[in-house]
Amino acid sequence: MSSAVQDAFAGVPGAVFDGDVLSHLGAPLREQRALADGRAIAPLASRAVLTVAGPDRLSWLDSITSQALTGLQPGESTELLVLDPQGHVEHAAGVVDDGERTWLIVDLSRAAALHAWLMRMRFRLRVEVQDASGTHRVVGGAAGAVAALRADAVWHDPWPGIGVGGWGYAVTDPHPGAEYDWAEVIVDAAEFDRIASAAGQHSIAGELAVDALRIAAWRPRAAFEADERTLPHEVDWLRTAVHLDKGCYRGQETVAKVHNLGHPPRRLVSLQLDGSDALLPTVGAEVTLDGESVGSVTSVSRHYEEGPIALALIKRTTPVDAVLAVATDEGPVTAAQETIVPPDAGRTASVPRLPRLSRRR
Repeated sequence: MSSAVQDAFAGVPGAVFDGDVLSHLGAPLREQRALADGRAIAPLASRAVLTVAGPDRLSWLDSITSQALTGLQPGESTELLVLDPQGHVEHAAGVVDDGERTWLIVDLSRAAALHAWLMRMRFRLRVEVQDASGTHRVVGGAAGAVAALRADAVWHDPWPGIGVGGWGYAVTDPHPGAEYDWAEVIVDAAEFDRIASAAGQHSIAGELAVDALRIAAWRPRAAFEADERTLPHEVDWLRTAVHLDKGCYRGQETVAKVHNLGHPPRRLVSLQLDGSDALLPTVGAEVTLDGESVGSVTSVSRHYEEGPIALALIKRTTPVDAVLAVATDEGPVTAAQETIVPPDAGRTASVPRLPRLSRRR
């Protein structure tokens, strides 16, 4: 799928690629604004498509993932996680069912591993798992911007709503993702080629713009926020991807124990970076407090309104009002943190509402 994006959009004026991903078309900040305003769409080479068909598909996915899916209605969107036995996030997928098959939108970097795992978990159930990335592509944008595309399925991102059985840890009100109107449509190759050939009529944005809007909305993504230690609690993923009252699944004991009796060992924060207009830190950059390492950057971008911003996973015990430092190639830059997951996050926590930092510069 990924090479198809480069082949289709290589002739678009200003197109810049990072490998097979369309990064931008010469003006990533302007592309962000167009995406946010619903005037642009973005071909997403970083996404892959899996499908699950068969009469047992929803009950089967329900039994092996974090989300309650047996009652999922055709056209309804949700999100699931695949956890390891210790409750760490291995995979995440956007989910939409069309009445005959369940479509899963996943990170391309993890698609092969998820496909292989699903194939091993079929047993004797009436399910058929396929990698549809060879025949289908993913295009993203505001719901209104993608509505006119001839889609086989449309996934409306539930973030940052709190689903049935979910739980939100972020206490900031309003949530910065409240206006995050994001959808991803699954189109066949013919429709994708039509979109590419009409690129002069559509406003096209690259994935740098897509990621900037995601980071500003505090939206976790498996390819960035999920390392080998990530618990869903740490990145506030209980709100959209976990049903706390459903039956047993792999990792469920840890999910329940941490939520009901403890606190996640790390917490996701939003960082507003100072002094880094010319140079952004890289993903994985060390975050320090008074010279001591407290975590690392998971996602970073330059936002069209907020300037340099990042998401980072830091130690739970790091004071919420501490000014942090983030490493760059030219030395550390200071970073004001905004709490996403509070230090005492959990069912029993009683956390006051926190004032928001300014989202504009």
